[in-house]
Amino acid sequence: MKPIHVVVVGAGPVGVVAAIAAAQQGFKVTLLEAGTEVDHNPRAATTHCSTLEFIDQVGLIDEFIQQGLVARYFQFWDRDTRSKVAEFDHDLLSNDTKFPFVVQTEQHKLVLMGLKRLDTFPDVSYQFGTRVTHLEQKVDHVVLTTEANGQIDTITADYVIGSDGGKSTIRKLLNIEFEGYTWPERFIVLTSVHDFEESMGCCYRNYFAGSQEWANLFKVTGDDYKGRWRAVFPARADESDEEALSNASAEKRILDLDNACTLDSIVHRNIYNVHQRVAQKFRVGRVMLAGDSSHLNNPIGGLGLNCGIHDAMELIDSLVDIRAGADDRRLDLYEKRRKTLNVQFIQEQTINNKKRLEEKDPLARKNRLDELKKIEADHVLQKQFLFKSSLLQSVQSARNITL
Repeated sequence: MKPIHVVVVGAGPVGVVAAIAAAQQGFKVTLLEAGTEVDHNPRAATTHCSTLEFIDQVGLIDEFIQQGLVARYFQFWDRDTRSKVAEFDHDLLSNDTKFPFVVQTEQHKLVLMGLKRLDTFPDVSYQFGTRVTHLEQKVDHVVLTTEANGQIDTITADYVIGSDGGKSTIRKLLNIEFEGYTWPERFIVLTSVHDFEESMGCCYRNYFAGSQEWANLFKVTGDDYKGRWRAVFPARADESDEEALSNASAEKRILDLDNACTLDSIVHRNIYNVHQRVAQKFRVGRVMLAGDSSHLNNPIGGLGLNCGIHDAMELIDSLVDIRAGADDRRLDLYEKRRKTLNVQFIQEQTINNKKRLEEKDPLARKNRLDELKKIEADHVLQKQFLFKSSLLQSVQSARNITL
């Protein structure tokens, strides 16, 4: 019997994981990427324990942990008083997961190690610098038109996975609405070689609530493995990109976070728009969406990339079930599960994460911080909090969703 041919569009972390999972199941896999090389820009790096189980499943966990930083704890801080509010310990989940911790590994490292893993499979290929320009669905297959170096070609697939990001070509070719909104403020990322842990006594993952300005701070290894700290701040609505990334602005923000830091320690600056959006559909016929092509959320809590990898694994499980005899309604179940969890869980949680940090009303702000202290002090409540924030609850909830 001819193997099922799966074309994955988009060679980011979600697409690469989907391609590996499909190859492991004996599918023929073609991975297409419009960019000419792997994107090394600082992006997602936080990988929760639920997702580490999937990284393990595709055979990358040892290298993934080796190239990153293990973060057992995360902390909430009050910027106004420069004091730690609460600390949460993933080790409370040791009976619930093989990996009771978070790993901070930059997403481009996951892509690079994933591509090497793909090279070990016989019926797998990947092509960079290849754009999909058109797709046509037939009864039992999909025809993709591609363009690479001015050359037009076609590829016939049994199924197509669109994991090509927030500006997804596949989603647009399917005329799927991307419902939701864009936050009025953009997020500024300043990457520094300053050692915040030594200076402030913080851990590798930190969330700073502030009545004037919130911040996130977390550590990654960097490509040189000497360590980098990423500090995330909201830009003011009336602040231009140039002003937000200027020396004066960068220095003020980084010094307000830790006055022992310096402008010279900043090695990278970026600013980007932030969205809360979910695709109207996750599936049209034999073409499915996964990752940022189907949902976007603000990055506070590190849920976007993780949820995308969960999409990928659920989707390959769906195709395995179809090969075993299930009808295409199994893909309807994929859509129902992933869209339900994104609307009712990921979107809600990331919005609440943002509100917790940016609360300005003094009483409401105090109540939010007091609630974190209460959760920290009670191991039952803390475990419930971690079970949800790590997406273990999301994985459990997915299994309970049926058609």
